[in-house]
Amino acid sequence: MEITWWGHATCTVEDSDVRVLTDPLFARRLAHLRRRRGALPPPDAWRADVAVVSHLHADHLHIPSLARLAPGTRLLVPRGALRAVPGLRRLTRLRMTEVAPGDQVKAGGLVIRVVPARHDGRRLPLGPHRSPALGYVVEGEARTYFAGDTGLFDSMAEEVGPVDVALLPVGGWGPYLGEGHLDAGRAAQALARLAPRSAVPVHYGTYWPIGMDAVRPHEFHSPGEEFVRLAAERAPGVAVHLLGHGESVRPEVAR
Repeated sequence: MEITWWGHATCTVEDSDVRVLTDPLFARRLAHLRRRRGALPPPDAWRADVAVVSHLHADHLHIPSLARLAPGTRLLVPRGALRAVPGLRRLTRLRMTEVAPGDQVKAGGLVIRVVPARHDGRRLPLGPHRSPALGYVVEGEARTYFAGDTGLFDSMAEEVGPVDVALLPVGGWGPYLGEGHLDAGRAAQALARLAPRSAVPVHYGTYWPIGMDAVRPHEFHSPGEEFVRLAAERAPGVAVHLLGHGESVRPEVAR
């Protein structure tokens, strides 16, 4: 199996000859955010058998990016997304399924399990609390956990279950992280709870608010390296793969 990080929360997980794309975001600019590091993902990044969306925030559910997916691509979105985000209804070429924690979806040789996340899953700024924030576990040759956006919660290891690889958010797109997020320190704590064989830090070092380059710039540049350092202290048995934008890794998995 192979994992490619395209930036922010967008990854390709290729397992058992099935390509799973997480939270597709292929924009140079999104509202007040600008892509500051890493080239825009190439058209090959748009290629997927299944795309999963963790929650309804526009940097995770981005309609123009989803529109680039090939006709017939399977798309999993949180329950209630079609009602909350009318633009999804225009994506008639995609095979869309609303899911909630506990659901399982088969895709070729994979099973994709839907697990809870602790995050405000609304379509901001005014959306009602109708759609859950989700994580996904892709089970094939490996078990790969994509956390989406989440805070720590007591039942995380129990809800996620045993995994080989964890794709964990370690930062954000602004100088301050609100409730329901993992920074490098909390992500290292999550890693210690989950105890996978490997981890890849994501959701940092890609987008930043326009005009705020000088405001707490370490929150943009350093979360990946900080996660590597803290993971070595708190979960020394886990191999952490620090990827650049567009880079891939083939993590070791249990046989």
